[in-house]
Amino acid sequence: MDIQGYKWVCWRVWLCRLAALLSLGGLLVLFYWRPRLGVLARCCSCPLAFAEVLLIRDSFGQQHAVEVLTEEIEEGSLEMTGELENTDSRDTAELCKEENVPLRYFLFEGLRYIWLDKKGAFCRVSVLNDDWTCSDLYGFQKGLSPMEQSLRSRIYGPNLIDVPVKPYMQLLFEEVLNPFYVFQVFSIILWSIDDYYVYAICIFILSIISISISLYETRKQSVILHNMARLVTNVTIRRNSGVEECVNSLELVPGDCLIIPQEGLLLPCDAALLAGECLVNESMLTGESLPVLKTPLLAGERKFSSESERRHTLFCGTQLIQAKGGGLRGDCAIAVVTSTGFFTAKGNLVSSILYPQPINFRFYRDAAIFLIILAGAAVIGTIYSIVVLFRAKVTVAQLVIRSLDIVTIVVPPALPAALTAGTIYAQNRLKRHGVFCISPPRINVFGKVSLCCFDKTGTLTEEGLDVWGVMEGGPTGFSELVPEPRLLLPGPMLSGLACCHTVTLLRGQTLGEPLELKMVESTGWTLQEPEGDGKVLDAEFGHHKVLAVMRPPAPHLQAQGASISEAVAIVQRFPFSSALQRMSVVTVACEGRSAFAFIKGSPEMVVSLCRAETVPEHFSSKLHSFSSEGLRVLALGYKPLDSSTDFRTIKREEVEKDMQFLGLLMMKNLVKPESANVINTLRLAHLRSVMATGDNILTAVNVAKSCGMILSKEKVIFVNATPHTDESRPTLMFSLEDEEASGTQSSIITQGLYQSGFDYHLAIEGKSFASLCEHFPEYLPKVLMRATVFARMLPDQKTQLVKEFQKLNYRVSMCGDGANDCGALQAADVGVSLSEAEASVASTFTSKTENISCVPLLIREGRCSLVTSFSVFRYMALYSLIQFCSVLILYTMHTTLGDWQFLFFDLPLVTLLVFVMGKGGPSNELHPCRPPASLLSLPVLASIFLHTCMIFLGQLGALLITTSQDWYIPLNSTVFGKENLPNMENFSVFGLSGFQYIIIAVVVTKGYPHKKPLYYNVIFLILVFILFALMTVLVVFHVPFLSPWLQLYNIPDMNFKMLLIAVAALNLLTCFIVELLIDMGILNCLRLLRGRRPSKKLYKRLHSLLCDLPTWPPLNQTLSPTDSTVISFR
Repeated sequence: MDIQGYKWVCWRVWLCRLAALLSLGGLLVLFYWRPRLGVLARCCSCPLAFAEVLLIRDSFGQQHAVEVLTEEIEEGSLEMTGELENTDSRDTAELCKEENVPLRYFLFEGLRYIWLDKKGAFCRVSVLNDDWTCSDLYGFQKGLSPMEQSLRSRIYGPNLIDVPVKPYMQLLFEEVLNPFYVFQVFSIILWSIDDYYVYAICIFILSIISISISLYETRKQSVILHNMARLVTNVTIRRNSGVEECVNSLELVPGDCLIIPQEGLLLPCDAALLAGECLVNESMLTGESLPVLKTPLLAGERKFSSESERRHTLFCGTQLIQAKGGGLRGDCAIAVVTSTGFFTAKGNLVSSILYPQPINFRFYRDAAIFLIILAGAAVIGTIYSIVVLFRAKVTVAQLVIRSLDIVTIVVPPALPAALTAGTIYAQNRLKRHGVFCISPPRINVFGKVSLCCFDKTGTLTEEGLDVWGVMEGGPTGFSELVPEPRLLLPGPMLSGLACCHTVTLLRGQTLGEPLELKMVESTGWTLQEPEGDGKVLDAEFGHHKVLAVMRPPAPHLQAQGASISEAVAIVQRFPFSSALQRMSVVTVACEGRSAFAFIKGSPEMVVSLCRAETVPEHFSSKLHSFSSEGLRVLALGYKPLDSSTDFRTIKREEVEKDMQFLGLLMMKNLVKPESANVINTLRLAHLRSVMATGDNILTAVNVAKSCGMILSKEKVIFVNATPHTDESRPTLMFSLEDEEASGTQSSIITQGLYQSGFDYHLAIEGKSFASLCEHFPEYLPKVLMRATVFARMLPDQKTQLVKEFQKLNYRVSMCGDGANDCGALQAADVGVSLSEAEASVASTFTSKTENISCVPLLIREGRCSLVTSFSVFRYMALYSLIQFCSVLILYTMHTTLGDWQFLFFDLPLVTLLVFVMGKGGPSNELHPCRPPASLLSLPVLASIFLHTCMIFLGQLGALLITTSQDWYIPLNSTVFGKENLPNMENFSVFGLSGFQYIIIAVVVTKGYPHKKPLYYNVIFLILVFILFALMTVLVVFHVPFLSPWLQLYNIPDMNFKMLLIAVAALNLLTCFIVELLIDMGILNCLRLLRGRRPSKKLYKRLHSLLCDLPTWPPLNQTLSPTDSTVISFR
């Protein structure tokens, strides 16, 4: 964000006020449209330290003007983060208060920015607590003093996500200042001056209706968002005196110690959990319906981050279902406020709705450019009309009015409303299929998707898992496979499976991750949680603070011939983290006789934390075998601990080291039945599908094969990239799947593997992906072009992957479950969250159908909507050009169209056609060819130009036929315009142009392959037939009341009228043939003349380049950064 400072200049301000008065407010409208001009005209540049007005350029290049506000602060000072350090890893933000020096700040998009002298810049107020460490947060457990809390409240502002609900008058003012409505006001004034009262009144009434609907919808959405975002409640906080005080949540500031009651609450801020556990429903933020167990933050000098510490962070807007284990009585939880207002996770999501990223879509950019082209045509028409009118010796007033009238004709005033029709129809159809959209313009973007990225678990595969078996392991090797954990003999493996989880109880029902629920259920053990203050269970287990107890089944239900298992208490939990790929617990036996630490996670991670001598020799081959079968494999480890240790303060790093390997747990994750069909549909439509998952690479490859991303005849090549270390340089190697499994390498690689381009797929893990991005950036585009499986990907890496695909000019869709995929869903051009919620702020689209069948549906609807938008835009442009030709021809003949004739064309004819044109639904199949998105492409421009020529020649022909008749009577050349109505010239041009509006609507309304054939749009066809019949009646017969009302001349010659209809039929035939030839690619011959040009899409050029490299990738060669070759896209 770029910020420039300015100060008010008094004489400039008064001069601008005078100019605004003289321009009747026109200058203020210009300043409203262009804030930068308003600031430059009234202010002078100055340093930010003295600025009164700021000019802000945001990350999207848009400019905003904001005023600097000031606020007095009581005497005292607040040092927020300590002394200045030499390293950049720790920013310093110190705010000191001196007498008579006010706090200077400004508000932008809901966020507060304050002036910090030491930084010499305006910074987000959150910078004051950005450097808090986990130990710092524990220091706030004692609470803040009232004075310190008051000072922080003035600096941070109220804890409120305030979505303003503007009054109707303000909304009306802002709506009317839209350039479109300003143009309409200009047009209505012009028509009124020209005595087009009826037409002006009708357009005025339509504009009022349009504005009223827009205001109602805007305010309705604002009220809904306001009510959703605003959260004001009473909470209990602890003061530094030790007193617990009930306060309004508006008063909360970062650093407040929050007491969370046992029954939970709707949290009004972000907070770090310091004591106790909380069961939280985060569906509002992530779309994930399953409650999540939050555990206390571990103390340490590491910098606190809500993202990296998600399992210890309570987010604003989430429902805390229950709290326990904290406080003196163990009936509450204790947390410290870390963020308030728009700086919370909920505030960030609300901000993304209020201030969305501009849609970078070519169709919308080209639409603006095309309007400029039409405005250029209007200028030419205006010049021509001035010449004609000057020769007709009309008055100056008439010359000005008639010339300006051309501008109102060529630039279609109903275009913005017409363009939304297709997306509204698509949105309603999607809603009927259980797909909800929070940004309708994104529907068109879905029509141009070229790559679909899918999460695996819960998206391609079922959410639930079934236990397939367990296998204990040790230095001597693996034991026999045990199909059910409950059949294991009592020992560490069985105890680890029963205890290493975060399953909790709510009203007697177990809640937790589906995987962990299945794992616990398979052991037969039952979960018990402390009641009341929990002292009874604490005493049973050696007076350790007990979080939960796992009790084995009754003796007669345990494995025969084995010793009896004993109950085990969980006294510390370190929950699963995607970044760490593991979780761990600490347990104690009855009376605290013994203590053990258990770890569960990805096999590679667990083995790296176990002592090497405890890992079976054939670990890698066993893992490869199970993963290749598509099984979800988890590893377990354990180690004994000193039972006298205070486990409440033990560090995770101390627990998760020097473990002993226990064995493997295999779970079967079935592919959803819809996945294979959807992937095959996308493949047939030439749309790429890739998988980004946090699971094992072999499991991911197996799922990719099962759902059809990788066909049976296609090879898989693994990409292994290693980072730079003290002992070695970065390396990159490509190895075939079969060779990696067998450990052999072939010296001769046949070129047949590479002949057909997509006979192989690359698979890469998150660590290799990170090394590839850092050390081999020149190889990254090649790998992305051929990679299908991205495994062991962290949430941030998924987001980076989406952005890297976008750099290759792919239009990316991301489909996930909304939990760990939030970043990727928001980064993608279009994101689809599979959730039961009607709308998830994590993504643009939310599907209640929890499988990927919604993706082809969205692509089909997107293509249908995009094609409809194209048809509507072309029709509105040609409608304006038809009227443009009619008016210029009639001006030449000293006449014009009548007031009621304009009204007849614009309302019952064109408007009805436009709004039923988009009712045709999408095609039932995905075609391999995507619809175009550029309005400035050769086919579109050529189509509009040729149709305009046909239209002009048709109207000119009709006029010449009329003037060549024996009964033709020339117009009175001394009279101009409406005074010459009715007349023969007007009748012929009116009659033919009326048919042309209908003809063009039929010609430009596309059907196959992206929409259903035209005959499916029954309402449109009926309307077309009715309008054709109406125009025929008006041309052939002199209808009482209707013909005089339209000021139509009564020509008795029936042969002439039949000839006029024949000209219309010929016009229909020529326009239809021209459109058909353009659709068949007749203009490709022009491209042959200019020669073949490389595609503008980087991925298409890169695909061509790789097809010409028959030996890429080089198999079984260790590559270093110096060996890499740079790819040229020229």
